[in-house]
Amino acid sequence: MGFTIGDALLVAMPVIILVAVLWALAAALKPRNPGLSDAERYQRELAARSAAHQASQVQAATAARARTETSTWPGQAAYNGPILPNGQLNPQLALQLQGMVRSGQKIQAIKLLRKSTHSDLLTAKNYIDRL
Repeated sequence: MGFTIGDALLVAMPVIILVAVLWALAAALKPRNPGLSDAERYQRELAARSAAHQASQVQAATAARARTETSTWPGQAAYNGPILPNGQLNPQLALQLQGMVRSGQKIQAIKLLRKSTHSDLLTAKNYIDRL
């Protein structure tokens, strides 16, 4: 009597099935990592960077406003025109335009900028697009 392929399969198949069942049980009962997933970690990191960026923008705007207000002489009212004497846009107008752009009012922001500075449409649109 010889050893045939059918005899080998009769011995090997139950062993293969047993190994597969044991592997499935080990994978199912393996303790899961209760920590954050990569996606959650990325979202938290992105939120932290966004908050830090916003805080730095607010700080820069506050510093610019303080510089503008302190650059006037005592007893003189602050300059409220759209363009400052040094050729820059008034920080109050810039903040108002930024708020309008963030709230989805780009066209109204372009109109306000054109009305305030008497600039042409292309210049105003390019400025608003960069905000």
